[in-house]
Amino acid sequence: MLEKNPEYYIENFKNKYFTNDGKNRAFVNFNGFKTLWFNTGTLCNIKCKNCYIESSPKNDALVYIKFEEVKKYLDEIESSEKIETVGLTGGEPFMNPEIIKIISECLRRNFDVLVLTNAMRPMMRHNFSLIDLNKKYSNKLCIRVSLDSFDSQTHDFHRGQNSWNKALLGLLWLSDNNFNLKLASRKFSAEHENDIRESFKFLFEEFKIKLDAFSNDDLIIFPEMTDHPFSPEVSTECWDKVKIKPNELMCSNSRMVVKKKNANEPNVQACTLIPYDSDFNLGKTLKKSKKKVFLNHRFCSQFCVLGGSKCT
Repeated sequence: MLEKNPEYYIENFKNKYFTNDGKNRAFVNFNGFKTLWFNTGTLCNIKCKNCYIESSPKNDALVYIKFEEVKKYLDEIESSEKIETVGLTGGEPFMNPEIIKIISECLRRNFDVLVLTNAMRPMMRHNFSLIDLNKKYSNKLCIRVSLDSFDSQTHDFHRGQNSWNKALLGLLWLSDNNFNLKLASRKFSAEHENDIRESFKFLFEEFKIKLDAFSNDDLIIFPEMTDHPFSPEVSTECWDKVKIKPNELMCSNSRMVVKKKNANEPNVQACTLIPYDSDFNLGKTLKKSKKKVFLNHRFCSQFCVLGGSKCT
């Protein structure tokens, strides 16, 4: 798994079932649903340098998913599946024209709803609707804001000029209006997690944001992800060498519904990080998606296995 030869890495992730050195590729069995994700579309109000699905104001590779398409999967859940949480991600979910209808329907059906957002203008356009939903479903609705850094310059370097200030205003609005609020940030290569949490602690105290910087539930710190050609592969024998176990990975209990451009209908992907790859397309229905997932992608090792991260 930790081979250092650059030529070795270039040929990685070519075979679904075997690593480049001929070992059995690691896989994850599906153990039952906890979370169903919907990608609401890859369009976003900003273009981040480190976006793993290249969301931007122009990228519509995943088109806006429609209310009726979401409703079909919710019907399938209620008829045959047991799912605790519905997650909504993008792009920027609040750019989807039907996002409030989608959130409302999920809450009406008594699901816990997690919405990932940059907390900027698209979210604030829905401020009155969100306040109404929060009053009615305060224990069911959670908003998770992405803030790449406690430092405005670092954040703006990745997300664009003045994006930190705009995101902070949205974060403060959510906190002041008593939303169930979470924060997601990143750990860049030279940083230590404890230092990041300590700095966020000062930020939360300064602005009276109701979050605990040392709680993994309140503040999630993700490893940096790049499409690096030297990412190691993960074989079945690697499970004895890493801290995380297969049943702890997201693809053991979650799936994501996407609507690809020019597709007639949505399909189910194994993971929120890999929305385009056909190897991770598991069919049109949740029932058909209950398959083992072979970890044949750089993000599988970078983010989940070696990075030890989870999206919920």
